[in-house]
Amino acid sequence: MAADKIRVLIVDDIAETRENVRKLLQFESDVDVAGAARTGKEGIQLAQELDPDVILMDINMPDIDGITATEEIRQKSPHVQVVILSVQGDQNYMRRAMLAGARDFLTKPPMGDELISAIRRAGEMAHAERLKGAKQLHGGSSAAGGPVSMASFAPPSRGKIITIYSPKGGTGVTTIAVNLAITLNNEDTRAVLVDANLQFGDVAVFLNEQGKNTILELAPRVDELEPDVVEDILIKHEASGVRILAAPQRPELAEKVSADQFSKVLQFLQGMYAYVVVDTSPILTDVILATLDISDVIVLVTTQEIPAIKNSRLVLDLMTTMGVNKDRIVFAMNRYDKRIAITPDRISENLKHEVSVSIPLDEKVVITSVNRGVPFMLDNNKLQPVGRGIFSLAEVVRARLSILEVENDAAIKR
Repeated sequence: MAADKIRVLIVDDIAETRENVRKLLQFESDVDVAGAARTGKEGIQLAQELDPDVILMDINMPDIDGITATEEIRQKSPHVQVVILSVQGDQNYMRRAMLAGARDFLTKPPMGDELISAIRRAGEMAHAERLKGAKQLHGGSSAAGGPVSMASFAPPSRGKIITIYSPKGGTGVTTIAVNLAITLNNEDTRAVLVDANLQFGDVAVFLNEQGKNTILELAPRVDELEPDVVEDILIKHEASGVRILAAPQRPELAEKVSADQFSKVLQFLQGMYAYVVVDTSPILTDVILATLDISDVIVLVTTQEIPAIKNSRLVLDLMTTMGVNKDRIVFAMNRYDKRIAITPDRISENLKHEVSVSIPLDEKVVITSVNRGVPFMLDNNKLQPVGRGIFSLAEVVRARLSILEVENDAAIKR
């Protein structure tokens, strides 16, 4: 994200809460409290006058509730991001807030690091949408507006390759890849999920679609592919609509796919789908290295375990050596447990790379989902903390892609 400060508007009818939040934020060098409102109506008015990046919105207020205020603000200013604060963690409130256009939902009183992380995520999204707006003003294509979460991001002009990678096994890369692809996929931005773990890939198993077509049907004819042929070979996951390109069904067959063939398949899929989400293995095979090289965004996954953090440091150093633009890397912490002292902020400081998203630990939801072959983003669990973590990751990825696309367009014009 750019060095500009994130301008925040606080909307809460309790003076003590407004002051506590203000005091908490005053120590953050990248955050500026632009103002505070005591009612929903005043919040709507100040949102127009101050044009903040992020609004911290109380849900229960005497005149207009926070959800109604959020919807009105988002309709007038789609680039403004709203983080809802509520004493009630009710799923119905979360659902209504998301439909109104809120970008996050935190239970009062939020933990300091949780609030700061939410503001920074929302700030990056606001920055991306402002850049998109500026691009449209100067002749770019218009983005879809409206209050529904993530709707204001325009579909990418060409499909984007999003690779999920961790140098440490067991960090949940496949879980993230599968659920992220489902979250990104809709009628306007279709997603295809590709398994680059050619020896022991599990993407098809996670979606209960094993035993069908694989990459082996495409690799030998990579120089003569046709969209209708590819569409027939890809597995269609009926429940989500996501297309799947599975790994070979036996480990020894992996050597039949070269790095060059795999790269060409990914690049062909870019012409068919808005998002090409790639699951990977921790071993840096030629196929994985080639995939990282052509990826638009790399989601680097770590956990709070020291070996995972150590390996992340090594990979960040390697990517610097490879010439990978640091902005292409979205650093994510999976299975975040607040009881453990190793926080995202500490890792960010230690590795000199911001942890953009923290996906909470929820073994019951995740393990049940994997064993059933039904990703948790397809059922009510998407509103659980782990589901909201995937939503946040999807929005950060979209925002990062928007920023990179605008910067790339500007560089070409120069």
